[in-house]
Amino acid sequence: MRTKHTFRLPPDLARQLADYAGRKKLHQAFIVETALTSFLSPDNSERMEAALGKRLDRLTRQVERLERHVTISNEAMALFVRFWLTATPPVPDAALPAAQAKGRERYERFVEALARRLAKGQSLAQEISIDTETQVRQSNEPGPA
Repeated sequence: MRTKHTFRLPPDLARQLADYAGRKKLHQAFIVETALTSFLSPDNSERMEAALGKRLDRLTRQVERLERHVTISNEAMALFVRFWLTATPPVPDAALPAAQAKGRERYERFVEALARRLAKGQSLAQEISIDTETQVRQSNEPGPA
């Protein structure tokens, strides 16, 4: 047995309900009944919470990976700059124009190499992970007897 209810909807909502019912070829009462059932269902909030939890967990893992990659990049850059600053002697003023021209040429080659590496798809973080795993495996292998 069904109970009759009379209620008023704002004009925009009534128009949306009518449009949706027309597109789906359903009765408006069925749409309202389904929406109310879903809204009032006790497990609906639990399902939504579980789905939201899964999404948040996935986002957390992605952010943690990004943080790791940024840390690796920052450390690699800092290590390179430290090495470069300690190993590169200052250029005499007479050789400065030639050094600057050579620097531009080397920078262009660097950018080309970077573009090739990015197009290949393997990142420094992936390469370091692979190298680290290989080193760990090798250190765990028994030595010659």
